[in-house]
Amino acid sequence: MTAVERAARTEAADALSAGAYDAAAGPDTGVALVAVGGYGRGELAPYSDLDLVLVAGTGVDEEKWHELAGQVWYPLWDSGHRLDHSVRTLPEMLAAAEADVRVASGLLDVRHVAGDHSLALELRTTVLAHWRRQARERLPELHELVRSRHRLVGELAHLSLPDLKEAEGGLRDATVLKSLTASWLVDVPAADLERCRQQLLDARDVLHAAAGRATDRIAPEHWGPIAEGLGLPDEAAAQRHVRELGRRVTHLSRLAWRRADDALRRTPAARPRRPDLERIAPGVALAQGEVVLDRAARPAHDPVLLLRAAAEAAVRDVVLAPPTAARLVRECPPLPEPWPDEARQQLVRLLAAGPGLLGVWETLEETGALERILPEWERVRLLPHASAIHRFTVDRHVVETCVEAAALIRDVSRPDVLVVAALLHDIGKGGLTEHSLAGEPIARAIASRMGFGPAEVDLVGTLVRRHLLLAEIATTRDPDDPATVDALLEHIDSPEALALLTALTEADAKATSPKAWSSWRAGLVLDLARRARTALERGTTPPAFTVEEVAIPAGVSSDEVAIEVEPVADGSRVTVVALDRVGLLADVAALFALRRIGVRAARLWAQGEYAVSVWDVADDHLDPGALRDQFDAIVARRVDPAARLAPRHAPGDLDPAVVVRPEASDHATVIEVRAADRLGVVYVVSAALAALDMTVRSAHISTLGPQAVDVFYVQEASAGALSDTRAADAAHAVRRAIRGSV
Repeated sequence: MTAVERAARTEAADALSAGAYDAAAGPDTGVALVAVGGYGRGELAPYSDLDLVLVAGTGVDEEKWHELAGQVWYPLWDSGHRLDHSVRTLPEMLAAAEADVRVASGLLDVRHVAGDHSLALELRTTVLAHWRRQARERLPELHELVRSRHRLVGELAHLSLPDLKEAEGGLRDATVLKSLTASWLVDVPAADLERCRQQLLDARDVLHAAAGRATDRIAPEHWGPIAEGLGLPDEAAAQRHVRELGRRVTHLSRLAWRRADDALRRTPAARPRRPDLERIAPGVALAQGEVVLDRAARPAHDPVLLLRAAAEAAVRDVVLAPPTAARLVRECPPLPEPWPDEARQQLVRLLAAGPGLLGVWETLEETGALERILPEWERVRLLPHASAIHRFTVDRHVVETCVEAAALIRDVSRPDVLVVAALLHDIGKGGLTEHSLAGEPIARAIASRMGFGPAEVDLVGTLVRRHLLLAEIATTRDPDDPATVDALLEHIDSPEALALLTALTEADAKATSPKAWSSWRAGLVLDLARRARTALERGTTPPAFTVEEVAIPAGVSSDEVAIEVEPVADGSRVTVVALDRVGLLADVAALFALRRIGVRAARLWAQGEYAVSVWDVADDHLDPGALRDQFDAIVARRVDPAARLAPRHAPGDLDPAVVVRPEASDHATVIEVRAADRLGVVYVVSAALAALDMTVRSAHISTLGPQAVDVFYVQEASAGALSDTRAADAAHAVRRAIRGSV
C-alpha cells in the first residue's frame, strides 16, 4: 500500500502548493509553479522536502514575480513542510541545465503543479530535447559523477549500514537509469527497474516512519521495523530483501553503462543494422562488446558452454549478455560429476580473470547460472560479515578475494588451486561452527566434484581450513621464537602449500579492507612465510627478521632515555633506548597513549644492561624532543598515567579475553589479550605485569577493526618463564586492569 500512500502524499502536497499559489493570486500565464526531484516524480516519503521552483517566462515583471514567490512560500513553511525552493526564469533554468549535468538530469522529472501549463511543458520538452541532442557529450560527465559517488558511498548490497539513496544500486542510480534511457542511446528493462525502484521506495517510507525523520541510511535497529512494515518474517529477511534489490539495480546500472560506453565509442553511422559476430571460442562470439552465442552453437549438446562463455567474457572484461546466460541455463545439460577437464579449466580462467570477473559473476547470479555451477553459493549469498572491518558481504568479499588472488598466480605453482581456494575459503560461514572448520568438508566435496585429484582436493581443504593461520601466527607470536615457525609448520608441511597459503592470506586481507594488509602487517606475514619456507626447504629454521644491535647513545643513564624517529611508509618507527628495568615498557607505552599516538606493533629486546624497543606507530609527524620531555615527566611521575589512562568502556564493548598460551614459547610465558581497541591498552597490561615484578621481553600489538589483539612474552624479573601459578596470577591481574577492577 505504500505506493498508494506516496500518491496520496503527493496529491495532498499538490493541493497545498496549488492552494498557496492561488491564494497569492498567481497568474495563469507567464508563470508556473513546478515540482522537481522526488516530488516531481510523485515519490514523497513521509519526511521528504517539497522541491518547488517558481518559473517565469519572458516579459514577466520581475518585481511582481519575486513578490509572488514570497506569498507562495510562506504558507508552505507555516504548514510545517520542509521546503526546498527557488525562483528562476525559463532561460535561467535552461542555462543551469546546460551548465550542470546533474541539473539537466533532474529537470527531466519536472512536473506542473500550478500556473501556466504551457510554460511547464515548454521547460520539460526543451530540457528533454537538449538532453537527447547532447547525450554524447553529457553522458561521460554523468558517468564520472556516478562513479565518484559509488567510490565515496559504497554498494547498497554490501554496506553494513546501507544507504537507500546514494549507495550504488540505490534510488539515485535508479533515477539515473531513467535519465540514461531518456537519451535513447541505451535501453534498460523498464518493468524490472520500476519494480526494484518502487520496492526501494517502500523500504524508505518504512525507514522514515521508524526513524521519525528524513534518513536514507539503515541503522541496525531499523531492520526490525522494516521487516514488520514490509510484511517480512524477520530482520534477516529484511536485510536480504533490501540487498537483493540493491544488487539487481547495481547489475542493471553496470550493464546499462557498459552498453552506453560502447554506444558512445561508435558514431551513429558506424552502427550496423545487424551485429557482426566475431567467433572467439567454440560456440561463443563477440558482438558489440558483449559475449553471445555463435550461430553454430548447440547448447543442448555442450554442458561446458556456459562456463566457456563466462570465462571468455571475464578474460576480455566485456559483458556476458544476460539473455545469453539465461538461455544457457535453460538449455545446457548439467555438468557430469566429476566435471570434465575443460569445465574445470574454464572455471579457473573465469576466477583468474581479475577485474573482469566481477561483472560476469553478477550476471551469473542474476540469471540463476550460479545455482547450476555452484549450488553451495546460496550459503553465503548476501550474508553480512560479523566483523565490522569487512567492506563487503561474504559473497562479494569472496569474489574480491578471487580478483586479488588473480594478481598473485605467478607466485605459486598451482594457480588453479589458489583461485578455487579463494572462491571457497569462506564457504563455511553462516552456521554456528567456526567457519574455517565448517568450510573444509564443503570445499573438499566441491573440489572433488570439479574433477580435482586427491592431492589437489587435500590442498584446497587445507587452505580453506587454515586460511587464517598464517596471519594469526605472524601478528600474535614472537618471530624470534623457534616455536613460532613450528606452530605454522605443524599444519603446513610443504613449500607448495605454504606458497599457496601466503598468496591466499594476502588476497583475503586485501579484499577485506586496506587496514587488513597494511605495510607492517604484510611485513610480519611475509617474513614468517620466508622463514617457514627456508625451514621446509633446508630442514632448519632460519634466523628471524633480526634487529641489528643499535649503538647505545652516550649519556643514557637511569634518568635519561634516547628516542629516535624514522619515517616509514604509513607512519613512523620510534626507537627507544634506556637502562633496562621492570616497568620500562609501561612507561614507554604510556608515552604513546598520553599523546594519543596509535601503536600498531612493538618489539623489545635486551642489549647488555640496556633495553631497546622499536615501535611502529600511525603518526608521521613526531618530534623526538617532545616525546623525550613527555617520557621524562612520566618517569618522574609529574604525570600520572594510571589516572589519565584508566579503562573506559563504551556501550557494546565485549569483556576482554586474556589467555595464557603455554605452547607458544619454550623460554617465556605468552599472554594473549583481546580487548576493545582503546588507547592505553598496552600501558594498562604492562603496568599490571610490572606490579607483579614481571618483565615483558617482547610485545606484539595488532589492531584490526574494533578489536586489539596484543600478545606479551613475559618472564620473571630474574629471567625464565612463569610458573603455572604465577602465569594464572598474571592473567587475572591483566584482566582486572583492563576491566578497571580494583
